[in-house]
Amino acid sequence: MPPTKKPDPSRLDKIVADARRAAELREGGYRERSLKMYPWVCGRCMREFTRANVQQLTVHHRDHNHDNNPPDGSNWELLCLYCHDNEHSRYLEADRGAGLQAPVVPPATHSPFALLAGLMKKKE
Repeated sequence: MPPTKKPDPSRLDKIVADARRAAELREGGYRERSLKMYPWVCGRCMREFTRANVQQLTVHHRDHNHDNNPPDGSNWELLCLYCHDNEHSRYLEADRGAGLQAPVVPPATHSPFALLAGLMKKKE
């Protein structure tokens, strides 16, 4: 087996830094627009936010696609940190549970008491 080549840490650091920077730019754009567009209220628990605690208000993408940011904000809803975490937990649990559904079973065709009436008449 040939020796494995270790990744260059400086290259990995640059990739991570670039990804974080891109995410911050992407988030900053739609977050600022959504905060201007919608009242500062959680869409689930109806908790109200002020300038002092608005950092706890997050933008949730209804279709879970962070790149889908229409100018009218139709894919966004403002959620507090707790409701946002809950929403994503439910989404993940539903995704995991999809394979746990019971298989479709065809209806039974056997009638166990079909001949019972005939057997009862014989005894009489």
